[in-house]
Amino acid sequence: MKLGSKLVLAASLALGLASVDVNSASAAIVHYAFTVDSPTTRGNGFFSFDDSTFIDDVAILKSLSFQFDGDSNVYTETDDLNYPEFPIVYPTIFSTGRTSLALNYQFDDKANPASSIRYEIAGEDFTRYSINSPDAEFISGTVSYRKVPEPTILGGFLLVGSVTLMMKRKDIAMEKTKA
Repeated sequence: MKLGSKLVLAASLALGLASVDVNSASAAIVHYAFTVDSPTTRGNGFFSFDDSTFIDDVAILKSLSFQFDGDSNVYTETDDLNYPEFPIVYPTIFSTGRTSLALNYQFDDKANPASSIRYEIAGEDFTRYSINSPDAEFISGTVSYRKVPEPTILGGFLLVGSVTLMMKRKDIAMEKTKA
């Protein structure tokens, strides 16, 4: 029976890995999540881009969605001051030495448009400043990024994990009935 269990496990692994889309030679839509953290505000967002559109290590975003915590306004790629040429994504090395993709995105405050407050995300740096008042408080913060895994990869891992768990339970039940 142990051989049968191993064969079922091997077959489930093969099926799980076969369900993963492997497109190393073709273009893919890449998804990232990012978090903004500063002394006065925090927010979360997502962006995606087509990795085949990189020109000189820069790609224009396909979509972007960002929201400050506690604010109902959602900022998108069309809110960038230089849209449609921006926002962009580019590879960079952060101050921690980690290589990642980073965002360049500049937008005005939707919550209070008359305030002349502007935000900028440039790599790992977040900045909040006033365009009309040079005496206004300049606030900076950090931006962190993480790649969002593709759903097919997660599905493959769940399938393999489920089959492995079922096989383990079956082996335990078989041992109990033998005893």
